[in-house]
Amino acid sequence: MFWRSVVVKLWFTILLLVCFVLIILTVLLLQFFENFHVNKAEEEMLRTATVVSTLIDSEQRQDIIRSTTDTVKSASSHVLVVRGNGQSWKAESNSGEFKELQKQWFEQDEELARVITGGTEVKKVASADGRKFLAVGSPLSGDNGAVFVYKPLDSVEETTQQTTKTVFLGAGIAIVLTTIFAFFLSTRITAPLMKMRKGAFELSEGEFHTKIPIITHDEIGELAIAFNRMGRQLKQNIDALNQEKEQLSGVLKSMADGVITLNHKRKILVTNPPAKQLLQSWRYEEELEEEELPSPLHELFESVITEEREAMTEVTVQGRNWVIIMTPLYSNTTIRGVVAVLRDMTEERRLDKLRKDFLANVSHELRTPISMMRGYSEAIVDEVATTKEEKNELAQIILEESERMGRLVNELLDLARMESGNIQLHKEPVDVNLFLDRIVNKFQGVAEETGVKLLHERSGLPAGTVSIDSDRIEQVVTNLLDNAIRHTPENGSVHVHLHGGEDHFEIKVEDTGAGIPEEDLPFIFERFYKGDKSRKRAPSEEKQGTGLGLAIAKNIVEAHKGKISVQSKEGEGTTFYIYLPVENLPK
Repeated sequence: MFWRSVVVKLWFTILLLVCFVLIILTVLLLQFFENFHVNKAEEEMLRTATVVSTLIDSEQRQDIIRSTTDTVKSASSHVLVVRGNGQSWKAESNSGEFKELQKQWFEQDEELARVITGGTEVKKVASADGRKFLAVGSPLSGDNGAVFVYKPLDSVEETTQQTTKTVFLGAGIAIVLTTIFAFFLSTRITAPLMKMRKGAFELSEGEFHTKIPIITHDEIGELAIAFNRMGRQLKQNIDALNQEKEQLSGVLKSMADGVITLNHKRKILVTNPPAKQLLQSWRYEEELEEEELPSPLHELFESVITEEREAMTEVTVQGRNWVIIMTPLYSNTTIRGVVAVLRDMTEERRLDKLRKDFLANVSHELRTPISMMRGYSEAIVDEVATTKEEKNELAQIILEESERMGRLVNELLDLARMESGNIQLHKEPVDVNLFLDRIVNKFQGVAEETGVKLLHERSGLPAGTVSIDSDRIEQVVTNLLDNAIRHTPENGSVHVHLHGGEDHFEIKVEDTGAGIPEEDLPFIFERFYKGDKSRKRAPSEEKQGTGLGLAIAKNIVEAHKGKISVQSKEGEGTTFYIYLPVENLPK
């Protein structure tokens, strides 16, 4: 964590660079000062040797030469004068720490011996008895002698050590000042960057109102301006994307068709509610896992990816018909996925079937009476019936069949008018108790003739009247009672129950007949439905119907903003419910 900080990295880099420069500079300075002090001492000693040599050449008195030599040389220096005639004398140092050197040592040294033999000046760092010293030699003019000046190197090293201490002290002060300056500079430079980092984290979390303060007008200031501009632009782009996403989501949710988007790995990316319901039903039917694609979708996907063109198929899932149209999605020239549109064609298929069934049923219903009317009419025309009684009987049959045809046509017209929404209700105040009593009493005779017990009960209905179209509601109840009595065996019973409350009233017609098969229940209110399989009585006793009564009853009840429903168990009986809402009750 420590090394991940920009402040520490910048501070450490500056400090390391300065330390590296200071180390190199210190080494060079120490080398320079060491050489400088040695050269300085050698030059000083050479000047001393030159002065002594000049003095010897110009002065004859030995005592003056010795006193002058003691005055000229430094306190730590030794002077050895070697004359050409082999004589020599010394001017000793005031310090007794350094052992004096004899003339033979200088004569044996190759470099210093050249001063005597070659007459050249010599400077060198020599060593004797394990100690280093500086030695210089200057030749005497007009004589094969020389003046040697030498002193220990300790004095020069002491000066160098003092200089080294000074250099190290300066370097330490420079490092301390550099540390403070580098830390200040790094924090000064990185403070805006840290604010930008914080702002970047806030942007990543969706806080697009974050602004970076512009402190300076250098590159960092320009970076802050660019960051703020980027934040504003990013907010505009995100808002535009969210708006488009909401629009797309709203469009998908409002679509009646299902939409599924898959990537090239067959992973579902987008679905809308109809598609989700279909996938759930599909997976339940094929016993698939949550992420698995149904086999028809899988095959269609492979076809679209392979052929790179739109494909279509039709499937049946849980009794419903679906048409699937799948289209490839491109990223430049590469297919990145597919989009599938799933259209529920169940209602269209059902309407097609109803239309075909309607034509077949109408043709069937009209064919019988027309055939009978034609046959009996031909019998009369061909004088097959010779007596008046026979002709009247045939005419009566023709009349009944014509009435049956008229009733069928009228019911078809009524049903068409109701389904188109053109039904007109003539509502009037009706005492529902008296209204239902009158209808039940009308069927008492029919029920007694067929051996069916007809019962009438009521409960919970408030006193007063309700506003209904009495003729239409009577048509509904009459149809239900007629069906219940006709399809209830002898010694059975039909119960008419009236129940009311504060917000509704309900008429229930319950019989103990043979019931309706479970597979026929969803179609009980469709046109031309007849429960011949389970509810048909003997042909001699059955009153033939058109199969439109329950379809008309449903439209009448729904026109009153009510509901009609049925419950039945085969072999136990059937119960119809008529529910009318509160708006039909008195205030």
